[in-house]
Amino acid sequence: MTSSRRMAAAMSALAVVASGLVSAAVIGVTPARADHCDPAEQASQGQQQNNNRQRRNGDQQGQDDQQDQNQNQGQDQGQNQDQGQNQDQGQGQNDQQNGDQQQDQDQQQGQDQQQNGDQQQNGDQQAPQGGAKLLDPAASPEAAPEDEQTASTFSRRRNNPTRTATPVPTRNNPGGGNASPTASPTGSATNDPDEAACADLGPFPEDFVDIRQVAPQRVNARFNRNGSRGTFVSQCGRNENKHNNPDNFIVAPGVSNGAHHLHDYVGNLSTDAFSTDESLAGAGTTCRLGDKSTYFWPVLRNRKVDANDNDPDGNVGQQLTARAVQLQFRGNASSRVVAMPRFLRIITGDAKAATNGPANAKAAWSCTGFQNRITTDKYPLCPRGSLVLRILDFPSCWDGQNTDSANHRTHVVFPDQNGACPQGTRAVPQLRMTLAYSVPQGPSYALDAFPEQKHNPVTDHADFANVMPDRLMQTVVSCINRGRRC
Repeated sequence: MTSSRRMAAAMSALAVVASGLVSAAVIGVTPARADHCDPAEQASQGQQQNNNRQRRNGDQQGQDDQQDQNQNQGQDQGQNQDQGQNQDQGQGQNDQQNGDQQQDQDQQQGQDQQQNGDQQQNGDQQAPQGGAKLLDPAASPEAAPEDEQTASTFSRRRNNPTRTATPVPTRNNPGGGNASPTASPTGSATNDPDEAACADLGPFPEDFVDIRQVAPQRVNARFNRNGSRGTFVSQCGRNENKHNNPDNFIVAPGVSNGAHHLHDYVGNLSTDAFSTDESLAGAGTTCRLGDKSTYFWPVLRNRKVDANDNDPDGNVGQQLTARAVQLQFRGNASSRVVAMPRFLRIITGDAKAATNGPANAKAAWSCTGFQNRITTDKYPLCPRGSLVLRILDFPSCWDGQNTDSANHRTHVVFPDQNGACPQGTRAVPQLRMTLAYSVPQGPSYALDAFPEQKHNPVTDHADFANVMPDRLMQTVVSCINRGRRC
């Protein structure tokens, strides 16, 4: 009998060892490398390796425990049977007590989560009112869907050298809500040149934030009794005709590919690197009411799709067309506005803010349903059913003389924090572009950018040249100063 028991214990131990070896072999299998880059995977690779090591150690420990148990089995059978029964009963009572305690903890945790969810929902519903429906950042948010974004993949850039990552200067966050500025985009060290190029391309996991983790804030300055509260919307479409080029006739006139990233254009149909006042005035437009102005911004791309992967500037992925584009001219919080001169050229934001610093950065990102939550240096991760928003406010205090300046900034500047224009300048209608996008879930999209900017969201920017007929500009001014919405 004793020999039979020992033989059974030995067979059991061999079965456990074989099972452990099979488990270890399965754990050690490396999945086929997908032709994508996943920034979330970059952040989790180290944790996954630790988990694998822990699982292998756990399997080995299980084998050792099983062998010890089999060796001691004969000795345990010689012990008093009643004592074993008492131990089993005691263990059962302890298990029952632990189960009751765990159930109480689970119930309490569920109540806490439900309470936190109710508080979060109430906070979002208390957003300030006013402005255009859905697209105005001051508008009342919609109810947020319950599902949360999950990490997704980024396209891999093929056959390109690895670039040295450029540090992002430390900066304050005027938009509020983010815990810290974007970390320096160093990328992950790797011996695979293809993976190194992918890791260095940007953006990075720390360039994204769940919009529900961004604190609500007041978006617009308070109007006083002398302010001009009206608005005028120029309807120019969403660039359905695919007017795109990597030019910028304001900042780099006469230079093809002067921007090193693709622009979306609406309005004037002729805009390219060689545009002049005369060529713009003689061209057609996508806008209503004869507005021949040109409005343009860098495109947004779906980085889950392997498209444009041979782009020399690293702007890879499938181009996304905005689901909605609103071009709204707004008033001034402290005064009436005057007409813009024809051919006035204005830029907002800094396409090189990741290396230049935040002085001229004006990026603002949000989600529909959360328009009172603005992130200035992170791409927002929006809940299901919510669109990504890019909000681009232009300077609106004109020097009264010039239609452009050497740095394209000093002839038109921003109002102060109270909405008032600096002395010596006049308030003109302020252009606010609001662009809404449907993007894949998770950190799966990126802004076109100069290569060294690593697709940092802080580099968002836009350009405008006023080519409205004088009569239309007078209509804009009248609507704004009379408090109308046109």
